[in-house]
Amino acid sequence: MRPVAYILCTVVSLLCAVMLLRGYVRGRHRLLLWSGICFSGLTLANGLVFVDLVLLPHLDLYLARETTTALSMLILLFGMIWEGQ
Repeated sequence: MRPVAYILCTVVSLLCAVMLLRGYVRGRHRLLLWSGICFSGLTLANGLVFVDLVLLPHLDLYLARETTTALSMLILLFGMIWEGQ
């Protein structure tokens, strides 16, 4: 059951990223761009969770997963600070 949850999390993150980036293309609000980039990175991180825990359980991708998540959050934080000024 856990693999299904990992796949659903990845799909939902991807859908959020697509909707945010489509919103940016339509309205040109830069915060939507930063959020879309963040969710793209979170999609990658969720995909890495699936690969790490289901497809390649003998391989440890913990550092790659956490680095991807942290960079995604930093991009969003940077965008919020940049747009707030």
